[in-house]
Amino acid sequence: MKLGRPALRLRVTFGVMAFVLSLFAGRLVLLQGVDPDSYALAASRENTKPFVLHASRGAILDRNGVPLSVSEDAVAITADPTQTNKIATQLAAVLAPKLSSTTYAKLVEAMTRKGRYVILARQVSPQTWNQITDELKQRNTQIKEQNKDLAADQKLPLLTGLYTEQDPIRSHPNGTIAANVVGIVGAEGKGLAGLEYGLNDKLSGSDGKAMYEVDAKGNKIPNADHTVEEPKPGVSAQLTLDADLQWFAEKRIEQAVKQYKATSGTVVTMDRTNGEILAMANYPTYDPNKPVQTSALKNPALEQVYEPGSVQKVVTMAALADAGLISLDTKLKVPGSYTVQRRTIKDHFSHGTLNLTMAGVIAKSSNVGTIMAAQQMPVQDFVHYLKKFGFGEPTGLDFPGESRGLMPPGDEWSELTRSNVAFGQGLSANAVQMTAAVNAVANGGVYVPPKLVKDWVDADGNSTPNQAGASRRVVSESAAKQVSTMMESVTAKGGTATQAAISGYRVAGKTGTAQEVDSACGCYRKWATSFAGFAPADNPRFVTYVVLQNPTNGRSGGGQGGPVFRDVMSYALQKYAVPPTGAKQPVVPLTW
Repeated sequence: MKLGRPALRLRVTFGVMAFVLSLFAGRLVLLQGVDPDSYALAASRENTKPFVLHASRGAILDRNGVPLSVSEDAVAITADPTQTNKIATQLAAVLAPKLSSTTYAKLVEAMTRKGRYVILARQVSPQTWNQITDELKQRNTQIKEQNKDLAADQKLPLLTGLYTEQDPIRSHPNGTIAANVVGIVGAEGKGLAGLEYGLNDKLSGSDGKAMYEVDAKGNKIPNADHTVEEPKPGVSAQLTLDADLQWFAEKRIEQAVKQYKATSGTVVTMDRTNGEILAMANYPTYDPNKPVQTSALKNPALEQVYEPGSVQKVVTMAALADAGLISLDTKLKVPGSYTVQRRTIKDHFSHGTLNLTMAGVIAKSSNVGTIMAAQQMPVQDFVHYLKKFGFGEPTGLDFPGESRGLMPPGDEWSELTRSNVAFGQGLSANAVQMTAAVNAVANGGVYVPPKLVKDWVDADGNSTPNQAGASRRVVSESAAKQVSTMMESVTAKGGTATQAAISGYRVAGKTGTAQEVDSACGCYRKWATSFAGFAPADNPRFVTYVVLQNPTNGRSGGGQGGPVFRDVMSYALQKYAVPPTGAKQPVVPLTW
């Protein structure tokens, strides 16, 4: 059909226009009247992108508020390549000399990429960033001066396009102090070892979120509009450690490890009354402010287990005394050797038959005498006591990587197994387990679970006590007192650890020298020497345990661990102003 008539053509044209306008009108009504929010949100989503805002990490402090690990202000330096592309070489010349984490070439490459957002360097100190901005200002001032004499098309571009974001850095103001305990944080802000790892969720808090405008490729546009969901800061952990005592213990065990050419060493000091650990020192250690290999990050006080040797006799005697099988008056004829299931067991010193009291068995650290006494107790009962003292179970500190130690399974042990365990071979424990076991004797027979975190402190400074596990009685007060008296004879004249004595104080202690399995041959050819004790013996305040792994320059629990115990215990007693009780040490016969 031909549209030759003008009137007809006009009617068709108006009809088409009316249809098109009706479509636009309907769309407008839908956008503005029916569901405007959903379309606005859709448009927003197409132009925005979420970015994580990391919460400020809580600090790790000692019992007196001394910082062991804190987050310090730092920034991430970013760039907008659309602004830096043509001046990348000039900017890199300013940045490279001040940033050890990158190079001139890497900076130029990053600032000439496509997109609008790139991170150039992370965890840059405010001081370094101030130096960078000062130099940029100086150079821009020079450029402006040069541009005064240049035509518009010849003017030099100013050095711009750099930005910063908060990017805190983890710092350890006291260096190596408690490094094995505290641990480190990785570049991504998460704990990698120690308490930083174990308490990561509490320390980290809850991250927030920022919605930034982005370009077509999803890159954040610097300085563009954004909305923020604020992060919730993490809580701080105030430990039971005393930074001063920790420092002294670390220095003293380092000296001993080097003196006796040992593989490693550990010292643990615990407050008898509440189980709070005042020192957990290890050597070798590391500086968490410097790069460190993963193998060095362990905390041997909790992660390394070994056969404890004769310190274990403290537990054996406490169990026997609690069961009424021995007392201070018990007398034994102790031969030079003893055969159990065709295996001959000897003492660390050669002797004929000795007439020893139970105090003498402890003072002389007689394996034979200990076995003879332990054979009076049924194996099942002996195993039950060991478990009550915490062997074969975690300490409750929830420290990452902690070993619970090893005990022979079940309670149907052979006579040989029971004999070995009685004097500290055939089971393994870590240093904190041994400290807590001896502490139960010092505490009148009541086991107090060790404690490492004292309080939680929120961002406003409010403290919440960290709840410890429940205490439990493991032996009677009378049994603990008898064993304590036996242990005093160890540091007295005629004992095996006179070097552990502290002038003016009554000191109870026990030496340990244990064979260890060398994994290279599967045989016993390594040693662990140790000493555990408490003071004042008649009203104990602190328990200290010392262990040296595989010393090669001599081998003596009293001669090597005793002096370390004496010095660390003396420091603790003096710092906390614990006076001597003035009571005289009871005279207990060692022989009959």
